Amino acid sequence: MIDVAYAMGAGGQAGTQAQGGGLMGFLPFIALIIIFYFLLMRPQQKKAKEHRTMLTALKKGDKIISSGGLHGEITGLTDDAIIMEIAPKVRVKISRGSVAGKIN
Repeated sequence: MIDVAYAMGAGGQAGTQAQGGGLMGFLPFIALIIIFYFLLMRPQQKKAKEHRTMLTALKKGDKIISSGGLHGEITGLTDDAIIMEIAPKVRVKISRGSVAGKIN
């Protein structure tokens, strides 16, 4: 029993010399946050901005596709909704946010 306690005491002194600075311990976390920002967050923000500008530029007569997969032509616009003709004399009202993109 005394041998185990004596061995533990010797290891404690060697551990105090191996401690590094506080900043060096945080560098890997800081690097991960920077990589996460440039690979995931920034492209997602850019795509969301492009989608918002596309939604504001919509006008009557544009051909669009909704997020549900409906293809049609815009026949009416309001601030928060779009009236889209999907077939002759068949019109549906969808929200602006559900527009996935314009069709050229």
